[in-house]
Amino acid sequence: MNFNEKLNTNKKAIMVLGTSSGVGKSVSVTAICRILKKIGEKPIPFKGQNMSNNAWVDLNGGEMAYSQALQAFAAGISPSSLMNPILLKPNGDSTSEVIHLGESKGITTAKNYYQNWFNPGWDAIKKAIKIILDEDPNQRLIIEGAGSPVEMNLIHRDLTNLRIAKYVDADCILVADIEKGGVFAQIIGTLELMKPEERNLIKGIIINRFRGDLSLFSEGKKWIENKTKIPILGILPILNDKLPPEDSLDLLDKKFEKDQYDLKVGIIKFPSISNFSDLHPLENEESIQLKWIRRSENLKIFDLLILPGSKQTIKDQRFLEESGLSREIKAYSLGKGNIIGICGGMQMLGESLEDPYSKEGSNNVARKGIKGIGILPLKTIFDKNKKKRQVRCKSLWPCETTINGFEIHNGKSDLILGNKGIKILPLFKEDNLGWYFENERGCSTSGTYIHGIFENDAWRESFINLIRTKKGLPILDKRIKNYKIRRDSIIENLANQFNKYINLSKFLN
Repeated sequence: MNFNEKLNTNKKAIMVLGTSSGVGKSVSVTAICRILKKIGEKPIPFKGQNMSNNAWVDLNGGEMAYSQALQAFAAGISPSSLMNPILLKPNGDSTSEVIHLGESKGITTAKNYYQNWFNPGWDAIKKAIKIILDEDPNQRLIIEGAGSPVEMNLIHRDLTNLRIAKYVDADCILVADIEKGGVFAQIIGTLELMKPEERNLIKGIIINRFRGDLSLFSEGKKWIENKTKIPILGILPILNDKLPPEDSLDLLDKKFEKDQYDLKVGIIKFPSISNFSDLHPLENEESIQLKWIRRSENLKIFDLLILPGSKQTIKDQRFLEESGLSREIKAYSLGKGNIIGICGGMQMLGESLEDPYSKEGSNNVARKGIKGIGILPLKTIFDKNKKKRQVRCKSLWPCETTINGFEIHNGKSDLILGNKGIKILPLFKEDNLGWYFENERGCSTSGTYIHGIFENDAWRESFINLIRTKKGLPILDKRIKNYKIRRDSIIENLANQFNKYINLSKFLN
């Protein structure tokens, strides 16, 4: 296979590389996409390979990383799995699910991945780029790298950094995070490890997350420019507005502290948590304080408990059992507590889970079935095929409204007929998308397969107000913010700040 081939494009691609993971590549691409959109260009976000369990499903049912979907929103276009042709979804057992062009292709270890998936992966990347540019040659690729481009033990099999940069002859920006410390070593070390033809692709440097007076770094800026002969495009201060984190490592470090709030919401931090962007609309509600729950604790302090999605539902249910949380969640549901489970979280709220095809990577015990928490009368069986689709349906509770979201799961959940003791009702007019019941104290337990449920403003408002009413708080009539408008305002502010501090003029010819 020829890895020295080059692709001719009408519009010069821009690629954002980083000195390491978490330096601000995703945020930079998001900002650039919005900036280019505002000046009339047609930016297309692209990340050849991403590793994340925070996924999105496009209009064709293709899986992609949520960060590329967010970048597509910034560009004002519909997300497509072509923007993220390789998605690796970690299983938490040193294996990952491999997704090419939106479709699951199998499970692999890291060693086998590089042996068996390298060439097919490169083919998927080239195919995605070709389809994108064939649709409109005047679109400009805004490409995000992954991690560091100079991991020397991996560079010969790195699909998503300098190989792509050379293939499309991109003008590259190198981002460094000064908050991590050692910013000079970050920049110089990264450039020194590049081959001359790779280094020549770097047309500018961005220093991210600067605290304090920017003028204090003027001498540092001069030194870097004299040493590298590459201009510093700007120094970006720490921004207050936050986009949803890209991966679970970012999520683990995230603090949801607010000075004033009315409702305290606990979120179970599963070892294999997925699709945690579902929580972002709640984070943006001023009246709500979110808190991670990683171990057994007093759940009575929470007004609402959320069981989010899981990449390994069987494994995470065992975590609940072993930690004692399963027992405590069930006790919480019998009192004044409200619970909602999303996708894998809903499956765990059921009576049983079976994995006859080992889709969860589980052992023979799980094939025969394991017990769920036992609050919802549901039986879940993981089948061979993953269900992936955009959803548009009508909700029945806590209000009647149109719901938009998506499904992405292996398991199929069915009600256990003849269950006595609770009256369980459907959440939606469409079957098998979710259920709920209210206990004798008027508190609810609900579950749904729909990711993005909280992005639906009317539904989220009714759900929050239901809990507020039970607590004796006034309803937030018309005070619930439109989430998509809020998300767009965050993107807009990010782009404005980026444009204020970063000079992109040389990249827009």
